[in-house]
Amino acid sequence: MSRPELQAPPEIYYGDTEAKKYTTNTRNQQIQADMTYRALELLNMPPSQPAFLLDIGCGSGLSGEILDEEGYTWAGVDIAPSMLRRAPEVALEREVDGDLFLQDIGQGFGFRPGSFDGAISISVLQWLLNAETSHPTSSPPHRLNRFFTTLYSALRNPSRAVFQFYPSSDDQIQLITSTAQRAGFGGGVVLDYPNSKKAKKVFLCLFVGSGGGQQLPEGLEGEEDDQARFERRREKEKKRDRGGKRKALKDKVWILKKKQLYRQRGKEGVPRDSKYTGRRRKPNF
Repeated sequence: MSRPELQAPPEIYYGDTEAKKYTTNTRNQQIQADMTYRALELLNMPPSQPAFLLDIGCGSGLSGEILDEEGYTWAGVDIAPSMLRRAPEVALEREVDGDLFLQDIGQGFGFRPGSFDGAISISVLQWLLNAETSHPTSSPPHRLNRFFTTLYSALRNPSRAVFQFYPSSDDQIQLITSTAQRAGFGGGVVLDYPNSKKAKKVFLCLFVGSGGGQQLPEGLEGEEDDQARFERRREKEKKRDRGGKRKALKDKVWILKKKQLYRQRGKEGVPRDSKYTGRRRKPNF
């Protein structure tokens, strides 16, 4: 069976049926969670410090659930309308909170410079490597250049962006890496489990600015340990209550920061701050 990106453009491939299938598949959910945790590990954000992250190719918000659990504020972009239509269901079921935008990343971003403290992307970059038309602006080099150039501008200095992707050849890795470097990024490829056919994963870890001499992280060696995956899953479940919903992580400081962010974006109807903000209410009988 051919790879998804070779069958149709993402906004067509992920129609209503495929979007529902992908979002509700428990194996996809677990893979997405594992890759997101690893991407955050490579992102290496300062602990206990608020950050605004960009989820590139956010789909229905599966990675956003992890970002929420880790205490980050985030925004997501995706080109597939059907995936974004699934997002409210995921948000309602799992209490996911994030702003979502319909965006073709191959056309670049329009965010203000320095908007984000970091960015992650799971299984997306390979979709930029196929030309949909014969027009020069549809070529992979052009779309990659537009993508990395505008992303570089949208990230603050210093910061990182981490991409997990599925290249089909070394030439594709070289094209992506060289285009990112020409856009101003530092960093390179991190390979997890390089000797395993099943567990091998490719990450692109990019740096904006020197960041005090940022060094490329090392990839994981050997075979992926089932125990390690179990531990990640167990830590995730610890954050859920018996009803299956995520435990509340939204204290007063988090709520105030979220409201301030909404005000900066010009959102109307943001409730004013008061001594009751973030206060736990007594149950009604």
